[in-house]
This record gives sequence, C-alpha cells and structure tokens, in this order.
Amino acid sequence: MHTLLLLNIPPALEDDLVDYLLALDCVGGFTSYKAMGHGEDTVLSIAEQVSGRRQRLQFEVIVDVEVVDQVTAGLTEQVGKDITYWQQSISGLGRT
Repeated sequence: MHTLLLLNIPPALEDDLVDYLLALDCVGGFTSYKAMGHGEDTVLSIAEQVSGRRQRLQFEVIVDVEVVDQVTAGLTEQVGKDITYWQQSISGLGRT
C-alpha cells in the first residue's frame, strides 16, 4: 500500500534533501514546490515575524507504507533540523 509522505523544510536544506531522496532506492521520485509557513514559531526572523510567514519548501513523496520509517530515519543526520513531515493515505495511484 502506498502513502503520500510530505516533507516541509527551510529553503537552506533543499539541496541536501534532494540528494538524500535521490540516493534512496525506495524513493522513485518526488515533487517539490515553494510554500509559506504560518503560525507560531520561535525561530522566525524579524522580517518573518512582521510578515507573519516564513519561506518553506514542500516535498511530496509517494512510497510504500513500509518504508516511511526508513525515509524519515535519516532526515536529521543526512539533511538537517527544522523538518516537519506527515503522511496521508492514498486511495488510488496511476499514470496515463
């Protein structure tokens, strides 16, 4: 069964996360895009505090449920900190 693993990171970690994901045999590919983080956070810069948001990148990775722990296990050591992740069930998957 597949799951959608979402990784939300600071832009400074982009290259390291891309390298990490590409090196994993269990990851066949992924999508990334710019995102904005909103809400309380103690690590906001002054400019981010004024604007009420911070720049983030979001990665979407579809993997087998069984390998989620494998993918997330190396994030801190191989990529860095300040990574938020969650997973969502996928009811269908296909290509045309």
